[in-house]
Amino acid sequence: MNYLIKGARPLGGEPADILVEDGRIAAVGDSLDATGAEVVEATGLIALPGLVDLHTHLREPGREDAETVETGSRAAALGGFTAVHAMANTDPVADTAGVVEQVWRLGQEAGLVDVVPVGAVTVGLGGERLAELGAMADSAARVRIFSDDGHCVADPALMRRALEYVKAFDGVVAQHAEEPRLTAGAQMHEGDRSAKLGLTGWPAAAEEGIIARDVLLAEHVGARLHVCHVSTAGSVEILRWAKSRGVQVTAEVTPHHLLLTDACAESYDPVFKVNPPLRTDRDVEALRAGLADGTIDAVGTDHAPHAVEDKESEWAQARPGMLGLEQALSVVIETMVEPGRLDWAGVADRMSVRPAAIGRLDGHGRPIAPGEPANLVLVDPAARATVDPAALASRSRNSPYAGRELPGRVVATFLRGVPTVLDGKATR
Repeated sequence: MNYLIKGARPLGGEPADILVEDGRIAAVGDSLDATGAEVVEATGLIALPGLVDLHTHLREPGREDAETVETGSRAAALGGFTAVHAMANTDPVADTAGVVEQVWRLGQEAGLVDVVPVGAVTVGLGGERLAELGAMADSAARVRIFSDDGHCVADPALMRRALEYVKAFDGVVAQHAEEPRLTAGAQMHEGDRSAKLGLTGWPAAAEEGIIARDVLLAEHVGARLHVCHVSTAGSVEILRWAKSRGVQVTAEVTPHHLLLTDACAESYDPVFKVNPPLRTDRDVEALRAGLADGTIDAVGTDHAPHAVEDKESEWAQARPGMLGLEQALSVVIETMVEPGRLDWAGVADRMSVRPAAIGRLDGHGRPIAPGEPANLVLVDPAARATVDPAALASRSRNSPYAGRELPGRVVATFLRGVPTVLDGKATR
């Protein structure tokens, strides 16, 4: 089926028609006509390249009660994504070619987004010896990002070896920056509120110290480093300094760290428990500024679904993590677009172009131009809706945005010319 998208505004520019034929953009222009093509009325809608998430937890294999590759892929498509990177902390851990190929094939079967497995850096996420990085890179999944996310690669010698190893195939090590000896028993951001609430604090220095160490290691060996879920003002300054020195470092920020603060913990509602924790207003402001000026390269959702029994408990026992895929773009609109910090071209850059480049994804993050793969999302910027967790596509319900009104609505998503979402609803 071919599609004629009428009157959309590519990257927020002037209205244009977009003709999609055989999975590619055939033409962009005024008053296009195509006999037999299905017309998608897009007047007033913004057209962006399909979004790319560097940081998604799909839980399969092992925790299909919380999420599956299929349900997570559907949530991603509804959020405007055409590619997601599936993190390695599954059961079994994605630390071999066999497991990453299993995840990749499940994504192919679902067919809703391109599911790109992230390989573990160390065997079993144990932080003691390197996993089969080369075998995963050579597998059918073609892994290029490696991360022990959920655990820091705390041993500096091991981190150095990982950085050196991935250079051979242009890979990148994505670090969960957390010095574990500073965060033992931590429950929330360390500060006045943690003292008031009686919850053990997670100091900003635990993140910043690892980032500082790792950018120096990456500079020393000439390797690519990516920093997951940056959350503090100090981290932004370290990244800014490292980039000024030419270090090959990139970074991501989550939607929840752009919008929410440690004040949410005052409710003791474990839906707001996350790792790294929600930080202060000052940190949020620095993260927004860092994303605006490009110090932070990308928005990564850190979509972390959890079964009810793992989240609806006392704060101390609850698992950390929040849903993120379906509301990520809306949060970016509220925190970055509406205040004028990013225009739509900037949104495309931070949520599609740069993430695709970091993950070395061909066909994603491409211009909306003739000859390019038709990976597209159409967004209604004027729409507003209240988040209802029961209506989400994810198998889990731990959304920190429940009951919050957010702007923007994904109207349609196309994966290589095939609609995965039309009129705001998944096509399958």
